[in-house]
Amino acid sequence: MLQRAKSLVAGVLRRALSDVFELDHDPTIEVPPQRRLGDLASPCALHLARELRQAPRATAERLVEAIDPPSGFDRVTVEGPGYVNFHLDRTRFAAAMLDAAPVAPSSSVDPLAKVIVEHTNINPNKAAHIGHLRNAVLGDVLARALRSLGHTTEVQNYIDDTGVQVADVVVGFLDLRDCSVADLDALPEPFDYTCWDVYSEVGHWYEADPERLELRRRTLHALETGRGRRAEAGRLVARRIVGRHLATMHRIDVDYDLLTRESEILRLDFFVAAFEQLKESGAVTFEETGKNAGCWVMPLRGSEEFQGLEDPDKVIVRSDGTVTYVGKDIAYQLWKFGLLGRDFEYARRGNGPLWETAPPGAGDGPDREQAPAFGAGARVINVIDARQAYLQRIVRAGVAALGHTRQADASVHFAYEMVALSARTAEQLGFRGDARLEMSGRKGIGVKADDLLDQLEAKSRAEIAVRRGDSDPAGADDPDAELLARQIATAALRFFMARATTTRVIAFDIDEATSFEGESGPYLQYSIVRARNIRRRLMEEGLPREVGPSRATELPAEAWPDDLWDLVLVASQCQDTVERAAATLELSLIARHAVDLAQKFHAIYHRHPILHEQDTDLRDARLAATQIFVRSLEALAAILGVPLPERM
Repeated sequence: MLQRAKSLVAGVLRRALSDVFELDHDPTIEVPPQRRLGDLASPCALHLARELRQAPRATAERLVEAIDPPSGFDRVTVEGPGYVNFHLDRTRFAAAMLDAAPVAPSSSVDPLAKVIVEHTNINPNKAAHIGHLRNAVLGDVLARALRSLGHTTEVQNYIDDTGVQVADVVVGFLDLRDCSVADLDALPEPFDYTCWDVYSEVGHWYEADPERLELRRRTLHALETGRGRRAEAGRLVARRIVGRHLATMHRIDVDYDLLTRESEILRLDFFVAAFEQLKESGAVTFEETGKNAGCWVMPLRGSEEFQGLEDPDKVIVRSDGTVTYVGKDIAYQLWKFGLLGRDFEYARRGNGPLWETAPPGAGDGPDREQAPAFGAGARVINVIDARQAYLQRIVRAGVAALGHTRQADASVHFAYEMVALSARTAEQLGFRGDARLEMSGRKGIGVKADDLLDQLEAKSRAEIAVRRGDSDPAGADDPDAELLARQIATAALRFFMARATTTRVIAFDIDEATSFEGESGPYLQYSIVRARNIRRRLMEEGLPREVGPSRATELPAEAWPDDLWDLVLVASQCQDTVERAAATLELSLIARHAVDLAQKFHAIYHRHPILHEQDTDLRDARLAATQIFVRSLEALAAILGVPLPERM
């Protein structure tokens, strides 16, 4: 809501600058650091000091003389060395805040221009680990933010079920452990934990005899053709692992619209179609000599984007005819934009809203008619860690080389740095050593996502027991304790993953994440519960539980002291914050704003009590500010995926 006020102020100042000084200037609008200075301010007089050749304060005073306070403002003043400051009509603005959604679809959004967000993308060969959780949380928060702003958003999870990682697990089961396909099917849960160990074991097995790598090659070929016992084992491994991954992500409220399998991309010849386009356009060439002899290569030496690289040319098809990862990714990216000229078949997964690509012929029947129109996005955002930046640039270059410059510009890599464990948390989870623990799936080193979530829930149950004076830390005496522990654990994990800037490697710390104080998900939950309790206590005392917009317009200006008003003004910036976060892909802005909002509320909680205030105007102003706070933090929490319990 404050953004609309900013636009209004900018327009008023622009006209005044034109009328008084005959200048065409777009003024900067800021929020002053202290509410006594006003609610919006412009340093335009300081910016124009050299051009106008006069003191900024004199310029500001002339502008203020020429300005009538715009609608919704009660005065305009000159502050400091020459800032033009606008003071909102606090009563009218608060009343409008009570009647407006904290975050709403933006008028600049085209709902017909679909945004595709691809995230999670865990290889279906072992249990998810903590690094996968950061990817999933960032992708999910981005999708929630886009949807809250009115974007039609489709979330995809790519399943690489024909890759080396799956092949190695198949080799581990069939050749190292001498299992049959029936044995695989009979293995108990957690199947993904068993695969975690097998994946590590087979790596050591290869090292002991490199000739065993031939088994990997044979298995990869079987997975790509889809024929034989190895392919059957691969399908079984992938199916069971994907089921486990979905269950893990469900624990932290992460959902998808479509699972796309690489096996269908291969069997439907998506790459063949893309490769023909690449050859016809001259985007790839066949190398007859040199180290890439026999390969189809995308030459990138002439591109400014790849200048300075020792070997910028990228192999798309190897000399043995196999397609590289980037070749498959280019084909998939073209499909996402609706540029490939062919489509998947689809089947519903279970009875819910999740769909998955289906083998040819498997998508017949009712599902064919009911499946949504997937793909054909106007913008594609791939959530992949920063180590994949080079390959993502090549995918974008491949799309551009085919003449699709608009789609290349709309191909976005949402990069983020990796996750480690703090030394304290690593020790709590059974690892030893002073350094932060980093993950290595090949070595079997890492923290399984479900183990971490279990630990977070256990820590949350213990904290609940302490706070409630419960003698049973497991929560057996309280049927709601288990649900609350899951809610706190989810909030702890999701907020911790979202709060750091994406350019930072983060060290996950269980104690810090589950703290009820400071910058944490549980702190946001506690803030909401505390605010909601006010309404409950008002009801118990027979007092009104809420203030309507019409009543708010009757409140006098003195009912809004600066610190109480500061809470309202910070709440009014939710829309602008979410828009900036979605535009810049810096989702930590949302987390930071949520914490700021909660801290403002706690700061005024004791200074401006509601329940025992006898002055009805003061009580209603405080209650209105609390209502605005609750609605705003609820909106931000929904985007962050922080569940809000009724009590803690």
